[in-house]
Amino acid sequence: MSLSETAGAKMADGGTEAPKQAFWVRNGHFLLLAPGVVWMILFLVIPLIMMVYVSFWTQTTFAIKSDLTTKSWVTFFASETYFGALLRTLRIWLTVLFFTLLIGYPTALFIGQFVRNKTVQTILLVACVIPFWTSFLIRVLAWRPMLGKEGAINIVLQKIGIISEPIEVLLFTELSVIIGMVQIYVVFMVGPIAFMLARIDESLIEAARDLGASAWTIFRKIIFPLSLPGVVVGAIFVSVMVLGEFATAAALSGRKVNLLGNIIVTQVGSLKWAFAAVVGVILTVVMAIVITTLLRVVNLRREL
Repeated sequence: MSLSETAGAKMADGGTEAPKQAFWVRNGHFLLLAPGVVWMILFLVIPLIMMVYVSFWTQTTFAIKSDLTTKSWVTFFASETYFGALLRTLRIWLTVLFFTLLIGYPTALFIGQFVRNKTVQTILLVACVIPFWTSFLIRVLAWRPMLGKEGAINIVLQKIGIISEPIEVLLFTELSVIIGMVQIYVVFMVGPIAFMLARIDESLIEAARDLGASAWTIFRKIIFPLSLPGVVVGAIFVSVMVLGEFATAAALSGRKVNLLGNIIVTQVGSLKWAFAAVVGVILTVVMAIVITTLLRVVNLRREL
């Protein structure tokens, strides 16, 4: 082969390779996203679509048919019991969210700002998650001997003379459910907030002090705004878990407090798939609204 023919062949090969490289440069990120997209479609989008579809099936006493109807939806919103469970779920969620923030933020503030040693910070955060080394069910049931009529709390209060009669409202009520949930989920509020507080540059606080800012002004103008992404992340964690709860309510309320999660478990156990799907769709919509609202408070992509 002559020199000119060899050069021509190399140029031809280069000409075919260039479009291939350009294709990978232009579309490589789409190909990398493909596995995740396929996974989300198969295990999130399709199940959600199926749940919505099943919620319109016709449910009879002993069977379920694929004939479409809105009867299950009408039953849910027309029933005081089921609609009341929705309102109760929202009420308990707001209460637990408030108390986890009330308890979790000062704890995270102490770990993230007042403890400057990284090793000590790590030890304190690990101490917060020690309860997770035991079973979730054990942690829930452990509240029974604490909150009962003859439980540890009533005994201590009677011993020191604060009360003369046992407090019966502590167990098998909505209060016991709230207490159990706050204790279980407060750590999910502490972690993200402590992480954001530990990232605050100490020079910002020192500069504010030099300019004569009070401790309250420093907290209001610097510390809290910079820790807000952690608050939002913690609120999302707590909200998702509390809204989907059923085990804590069943164990600590004696099945007297029914949340949406308890209704789903009961309906599935009774093979009433259509009504369970209705409650599942409503719970999913509520979660989506809550998360969307929280994400509008802070742009997490920018802050984190």
